[in-house]
Amino acid sequence: MNGLKKLTFALAAGAALGLPAAQSIAQTFPSKSIRVVVGFPPGGGADFVARLVSLKVGEAVKQQIVVDNRAGANGIIASELVAKSAPDGYTLLLGVSATHAINPSVYTKLPYDAIKDFMPVSEVALTPLILVVNPSLPVHNVRDLISLARAKPNELNFASAGTGNVTHLAGELFRSMTNVQITHVPYKGSAPAIIDLMAGQVMMYFDTMPSSLPHVRAGKLKGLAVTSAKRSAGAPDIATVAESGVPGFETTSWFGILAPAGTPAPVVETLNREIIRALSTPESLDRMTQQGLDSVLNSPSEFAGVIRTDIDKWAKVIKDANIKVQ
Repeated sequence: MNGLKKLTFALAAGAALGLPAAQSIAQTFPSKSIRVVVGFPPGGGADFVARLVSLKVGEAVKQQIVVDNRAGANGIIASELVAKSAPDGYTLLLGVSATHAINPSVYTKLPYDAIKDFMPVSEVALTPLILVVNPSLPVHNVRDLISLARAKPNELNFASAGTGNVTHLAGELFRSMTNVQITHVPYKGSAPAIIDLMAGQVMMYFDTMPSSLPHVRAGKLKGLAVTSAKRSAGAPDIATVAESGVPGFETTSWFGILAPAGTPAPVVETLNREIIRALSTPESLDRMTQQGLDSVLNSPSEFAGVIRTDIDKWAKVIKDANIKVQ
């Protein structure tokens, strides 16, 4: 049997045994730089998580991991780009609740399927939102804010990182549960929303912890409450919305790594293993805690379950608030 016939026979035998070429790919993966696409501008929570992944996982696999910010349309631009990329593990998405749990119910024409077009790799972190206000606003807690909003209907406005974003839905949930009349002002990402909040152009914002907590610590913003059921380990002195007069209020947002559908299972397993290993170190965990993030590192199947559960959860909230974007 000549060399070509031997190779053909070996490949056929491997396929028959369920050992496709994907396994040989996984053995050398990664052999070049990896790109992590982020659907939001630099400076926000998603960007922080992506850069932590790129630094720590890049060190672990001894390859450069490049963060590619493709902001716009509530993460749709980035998600579509990754969904249509080669399924080889070298183009990944830093997905968030908005891109995969919220957008399917908000947008009538979404250019990707949140379930069918992606292969979950691992959830990375979970964050409550933090309700921040401009320091000039004469309130010290959530009860003060509710009283002020009721005394001045439609005079207070709240920012979001985009229509249909979790930061928007948190504001809508707050408006519904407190029966206040406040005006929504959408931005293209967290960073521009914070700039206008600090400048006094908007009065309040339910933001992710990594992007707003440093400004609260610096005294540039006033942190009134966090949206988790329990206080955040990263800011234990800040009360929850639920304990501040709005019982039952809870909103969190997750961050996770996803690959295009069709990415070989051994490649996904390699990425999952290296992400968990790199982000489980005391240094990585401490960096997340300092940013108000809870580490959540799980299997691809567990992450898939989180996405499916969240799609159902947010579908009801979006329907009740009648939020739709063409």
